[in-house]
Amino acid sequence: MTSIEDIAAAIDRVRDGYRDGVVRAVVDRETQLRQLKRLLVEQEAVLSQALHDDLGKSPIEAYSTEIGFTLNELDHALNHVRSWTQPQKVRLPIHLRPGSARVVQEPLGTVLIIAPWNYPVQLLLGPLIPALAAGNTAVVKPSEVAPATAAALADLIPRYLDERAVQVVTGGVDETTELLAHQFDHIFYTGNGTVGRVVMEAASRHLTPVTLELGGKSPAIVTDSADVVVSARRVAWGKFVNAGQTCVAPDYVLVPEAIHDQFVAELATAVKTFFGDDPATSQDYGRIVNARHHARLTGLLDRGGYDTVAVGGERDADSRYIAPTVLTGVKPDAAVMEDEIFGPILPVLSYEQLDDAIAFVNERPKPLALYVFGSRATAIDRVVEHTSAGGVTVNHTLLHVSVHDLPFGGVGASGMGAYHGEAGFHVFSHAKPILHRSTKPDASIAYPPYTAFKQKVLRRIL
Repeated sequence: MTSIEDIAAAIDRVRDGYRDGVVRAVVDRETQLRQLKRLLVEQEAVLSQALHDDLGKSPIEAYSTEIGFTLNELDHALNHVRSWTQPQKVRLPIHLRPGSARVVQEPLGTVLIIAPWNYPVQLLLGPLIPALAAGNTAVVKPSEVAPATAAALADLIPRYLDERAVQVVTGGVDETTELLAHQFDHIFYTGNGTVGRVVMEAASRHLTPVTLELGGKSPAIVTDSADVVVSARRVAWGKFVNAGQTCVAPDYVLVPEAIHDQFVAELATAVKTFFGDDPATSQDYGRIVNARHHARLTGLLDRGGYDTVAVGGERDADSRYIAPTVLTGVKPDAAVMEDEIFGPILPVLSYEQLDDAIAFVNERPKPLALYVFGSRATAIDRVVEHTSAGGVTVNHTLLHVSVHDLPFGGVGASGMGAYHGEAGFHVFSHAKPILHRSTKPDASIAYPPYTAFKQKVLRRIL
């Protein structure tokens, strides 16, 4: 854990690094990105073990959702950083000619990245990639709730990256509070809305811009033209990966009454296919991150507000296990419908008309993601056009997050700002406009005194 006394020195080190231009040149940015890639490749086993210790992730899940995902982001940045940094010419209006204008992407300076615990590698290093690509130095704060991964990253990052470019600060609330007391040029926070408000309030004292990647109750709407088998399988996959601890996981499902029972039966089939008769013994099913979150989730189940546990429901506090669970007959005011569940509990609610499902979604805060299933374009378009969400995937779940050229972020209570790919580069850049005028001609018509003739000409050309 970083001592409170050492935090200011860590910030000063990367501030000095920025002033000294350690990542000002594109070639230096590429060097740091390649070093980050080396870290992920050479230390995959270390990171995979840490992710298993914290979240029970299998090696393939650790790779696909964390290490490999981040490697893909790195490769994309390395392939495009030179084009992203190219000045963009702007056409001048006639009255400003001769001259030239361009927009230059300028780094913001020294940034702070605060990561959550659910994807502790991806969501720390993912924002760091565009921060470095844009030429910033950074202080990164891994989550103390995933202690094994935080310790691994704190050990590995200084071994691969220039300490004048990136500093790691570890710890909990006190250390984060101390970080937020300092001025940065941008703060990038991923986590829940409660802490997001704290971050935004702290940033406001320095007029620091923020990116907030939050969450919310992301709905899945199954329409009457959906392939029930495929839809159920894809919802189950998106919900139960990482034991439901995914900010864009389907938080509840809205299903037409006519296919409700069939859909629930197919969810049960999918869970059994994925994890066997007893998911507790599956090597591919994770665990809840700690005892506090396990108690929170079991409390949601114990508070009721639903008719049936159609699938799962088993739990074990000692191993932080909660089975993949499907609830039916869920009341809109049930405990599981109050806030984002962030665990392997899936409420299924039925509706009569599609507009009822749309209204249900719109009565709640705007979600980070929305999923809609069906084969009729009119129904799909109606859902997409009449709801608001940070991102949408049609006929699958989660996958929009993995497309480099789709900005990823929230809207309303689910966040502000977006990143991934070029969008991330622009989060950490200032688009600086530059106008260059020639000294000749220097027409006197532009200057006072403004005679009637001058006014007439100026009115024509301005």
